[in-house]
Amino acid sequence: MCGIIGYVGERSAVPILLEGLKRLEYRGYDSSGIGVINKNGSQIVVRKAPGKINNLEQLIKGNHLPESCLGISHTRWATHGAPNKVNAHPHFDNAKQFLIVHNGIVENYEILKERLKKKGYRFVSETDTEVIAHLLSDFYKGGLLDAVKKTVDQLKGAFALGIISKADPHTLMAVRVGSPLIIGLGKRENLIASDVPAILNITKRIIYLKDREIAKLTKDSIEIFNFEGKRAAYKVHTVTMSAEAVAKQGYAHFMLKEIHEQPEVIAQMCKTRIVGKSIDLQGLNLSLQELKSIQQVNIVACGTAYHAGLVGQYVIEKLSGVPVKVDAASEFRYRDPIILKNTLIIAVSQSGETADTLAAVREAKKKGAKVVAICNVVGSSLVRESDGVLYNHAGPEIGVASTKAYTAQVMMLCLLALKLAAIKKTLSFKQQQALIQELKKIPQLLRKILKSKADIAKIAKQNSHYGCFLFLGRNVNYPSALEGALKLKEISYIPAEGYAAGEMKHGPIALIDEYRAVVCVATHSAVYEKMISNMQEIRARKGKIIAIATAGDKTIHHHAHHVMTIPAVHELLTPLLVALPLQLLAYHIAVRLGCDVDQPRNLAKSVTVE
Repeated sequence: MCGIIGYVGERSAVPILLEGLKRLEYRGYDSSGIGVINKNGSQIVVRKAPGKINNLEQLIKGNHLPESCLGISHTRWATHGAPNKVNAHPHFDNAKQFLIVHNGIVENYEILKERLKKKGYRFVSETDTEVIAHLLSDFYKGGLLDAVKKTVDQLKGAFALGIISKADPHTLMAVRVGSPLIIGLGKRENLIASDVPAILNITKRIIYLKDREIAKLTKDSIEIFNFEGKRAAYKVHTVTMSAEAVAKQGYAHFMLKEIHEQPEVIAQMCKTRIVGKSIDLQGLNLSLQELKSIQQVNIVACGTAYHAGLVGQYVIEKLSGVPVKVDAASEFRYRDPIILKNTLIIAVSQSGETADTLAAVREAKKKGAKVVAICNVVGSSLVRESDGVLYNHAGPEIGVASTKAYTAQVMMLCLLALKLAAIKKTLSFKQQQALIQELKKIPQLLRKILKSKADIAKIAKQNSHYGCFLFLGRNVNYPSALEGALKLKEISYIPAEGYAAGEMKHGPIALIDEYRAVVCVATHSAVYEKMISNMQEIRARKGKIIAIATAGDKTIHHHAHHVMTIPAVHELLTPLLVALPLQLLAYHIAVRLGCDVDQPRNLAKSVTVE
C-alpha cells in the first residue's frame, strides 16, 4: 500500500522520482506528489495531485519544479482523510523546513496532534502523517539525525518514512518500522523505495532496511543507525530481477502477462523442488525428526493466499493425515489461538509484508510455535521473522489481483503435503511417484488451457452483462470457488460470492434467478454427481450456468449453458488447473466493462497496514 521513492545524487531528481512512481503504481494509490529542495538549499517545492500519476506529470509540465538533485515522492492510498490534493503527500511542517512522505499508520496521531496544537502548530490536512513533520520541527535543535530519532520514538504503529530538510539540503533520511523500505546504491547517487521495481532502471544493488532502523544517505555515503543512535551493520544484496520482468512485454495488462507466466513458474518449481524421486524443500529448516513429530498444521494468510491455504488444508490432510486449520490472519491473534505442542505454523504471503500475516506470525512465535513462510519476495519481513522459508520464485507480480503467486502457493503446499506423506509413510512409494508424475504434467496442461483462451474470452463477453455472480465448488475446489469470486469482484467490481455447493440450499439459492450467472466447478471427482445435482437445482430456477469441467465430459453440456474445460488430472491437483479459466474469465469480463484491470479501485498489492 502506498509507494515511496527518494533520490539524492548528481542527476536531476524529478524524472527519476516520476519514473519510480510509475513503477510503483501496482501497489495501489489514489493521489501522488513530489517534493524537492532546490540546488542552493534555500527552498522546498512541492507538487501534488489527486488521481493517477499522469495528473501529477501534467501539473509539473505546466508548473515546473526547480532543478534539484534531492527529492522525495509518494503514491498515497487513503487511510486518514479523503483522497485529495491537501491530504496527498509530501507534507510540510509550518515553517516549511521539513518534508515527509509516509507509508503505514501512526496509531497515536490524535494524542500527538492535540499536544502539538497546544504548542501552536497548525494542521492543514486530515492525515496522521502531518504530525511527523511538526514533531521533527519541534525536536530539531541543529542535528537532523537526532531530531528524526526523537520523533520516531514518539510514534506508535507501523510506518516507513522518507525525509528531506532545508536544514541539511544534501541528505535523504529513511526510517522503517514494520512497513517495507529499501535502499538502492548507485554511482554517486543513492535512493530509497518501497519496493525493488521502483529503482531497477538505476541499480540492482540493494540494502533491505531492517525494522527500527534509520538511514542517512548522501550521494556518496550511507549510514544506518538503530533507534538508540548506534551504527548498524548492513549487507548489500544484488537482485537478479531484470527491468524487463516488470514490463508488460507486449501484453495488454500485467495481469494477462502473469496469467500466461504460470506454466513456466510451475515448471521451474518442478525443476528445483522435485529432485529425482523425492521432494526437495530446501529452506524449510526443519529436521527430519521435527517433520515426523508434526501433529497439526495451522495455515495463516489473507485474501488469495488464504484461499491457497484452504486448498492446502484439503491436500495435506488427505495425503499426510495431519490435521490442518486455516485462519484468516487478520483474525488469528484476536481469538487467542490455542497452539498445541508439535504444531507447525505456515504463513503464506506473496509480498512477505502483509501486516495481518506478520502479526499472526508474531503471535504464534510468542506461543512457542515453529513458523515456515511460503513467500515470493526474497528478504521480506515475513522471511526474516520465520524459522524457515519456502520461496515460490514466481518472479515479480505487478497486477494487484494475484494470479501466478496463487498457483505457486498452491503448488508449494502440494509439494509440502507430499513431503509430509513420505515422512509419515501415509502413502506408498508407488502412490507418491504417481502424484509426482502428475505434478510434473501441470505446466503442459496449463499451456493446453491457454490455447483455449479465445473460447474463454467469448464466454466472458456473453456473460459480462450479469450484475451478480455465484461461484460454487465442492471438496478441494470449494476454495477455487472462493478464489474465482474474489478475482471477479476485485477487478470488475461485480458482486460475486463463493460458496461450498452443498451450502447453496442453506441460503444462497434464494438469490438465483435469470439475472444471475452461476459458475460451477464440476470437474471429474468423487463429488461430481453431487455437483451435477446442484446444477440441476440452479437450472430449475433459471440461473445461467458457466461450468468448468474435465475435457471429454460428454454430459456436462446438458447441464450448463457455457462450458470451459481443463485436462484430466488427479482430483487433488485440479485447483492448479481450475485457477486459470477462472482468472481468464474475470480478466475478460473486467476488460469488457472497461475496468482498470491492473490497478483496481481501492485495492493495494501489498497490504502493509492492519
